Amino acid sequence: MDRAPGLSVRLKLTLSYAGFLVLAGAVLLVAGYFFLSRGVHPGVIFVVQSHADLARSFAPTVALVLAFLLVFGLLGGWLLAGRMLAPLTRITDATRVAANGSLSHRIDLEGRQDEFRELADGFDTMLARLEGHVAEQQRFAANASHELRTPLAITQTLLETARNDPNRDNGELVDRLHTVNSRAIDLTEALLLLSRAEQRSFTREDVDLSLIAEEAAETLLPFAEARGVTIETGGDVTRTTGSHALLLQLTTDLVHNAIVHNFSEHGAVWVTTGAHADRAVLTVENTGEQLDPQAVSTLAEPFLRGTRRIHTDDTGVGLGLAIVKSITHAHDGTLTLTPRPTGGLRVTVELPAAAPRTVDAPMRQRPSR
Repeated sequence: MDRAPGLSVRLKLTLSYAGFLVLAGAVLLVAGYFFLSRGVHPGVIFVVQSHADLARSFAPTVALVLAFLLVFGLLGGWLLAGRMLAPLTRITDATRVAANGSLSHRIDLEGRQDEFRELADGFDTMLARLEGHVAEQQRFAANASHELRTPLAITQTLLETARNDPNRDNGELVDRLHTVNSRAIDLTEALLLLSRAEQRSFTREDVDLSLIAEEAAETLLPFAEARGVTIETGGDVTRTTGSHALLLQLTTDLVHNAIVHNFSEHGAVWVTTGAHADRAVLTVENTGEQLDPQAVSTLAEPFLRGTRRIHTDDTGVGLGLAIVKSITHAHDGTLTLTPRPTGGLRVTVELPAAAPRTVDAPMRQRPSR
């Protein structure tokens, strides 16, 4: 933004200090002249014959004192303002460095806590978050490019094979192209959903997590039965405020993830909801193999599918938990992944509880069974 040139803050402070000092000196001199003109002086009483004589004898002293105060105020004010504004200069330099694209620089302002140090600490915290966010976005862009390139490369290979072998059966080719294209579509839709959640471009409404849990469980019940996994839901009414569609997507992804990464037979998934103080809590647990806590901490990263997880028709595109994490943060909540002692995973989503509802406020009805 272009602005007209003006005085620096240091110069303004210097002129303010000097002006105040000169004004204070002038007031003192006027007061002294007043007392002298009335013949009153601390400890001495005398009579002044003429105001003109007093003015002539007092004027040089006044001019000399005011000139000294002006010079002293300018020099002292300039040095004092420079010392006081030195932290602000460091903050400004760090801002310029950050504006040029370097987010690794930190101010690290030393000294006791004051307004400048609070500003510097806040700026350092902002830079750290921006640096982490940019690094995460770069990794995500690289991973997304790689994931999108894979189905395109497969499609190109299949088409080249068909062109080079015109006598080949096209039925198998069409089936494989359909599978690859479906995965590419699923990945694109997941990326769009992730972007929507991160931008928080949704309308908030009163939502009951217990109803959403039942809806997600009923939707995935045939899929779970086909894999020999049972689903149990339970919990009280758990109200929060947010997007019903996104929270349903969150719960569905968690339940789907719990079904897929489970025992192939006799597996179990538990979906529970509950209100604790000012938090609405959704918990999804599943049986399964023992998980490394360090590996579990990375499962919410985009395109990571955990130990020994591979691309199949059931594992999705590697964005399930990343979408869950993004939706949770968009609703000002927290996501916790914990390996179960007996094997499997426990996922806990904590969201702000909804404000107390009036009698006439509408609520979504439980779906009919």
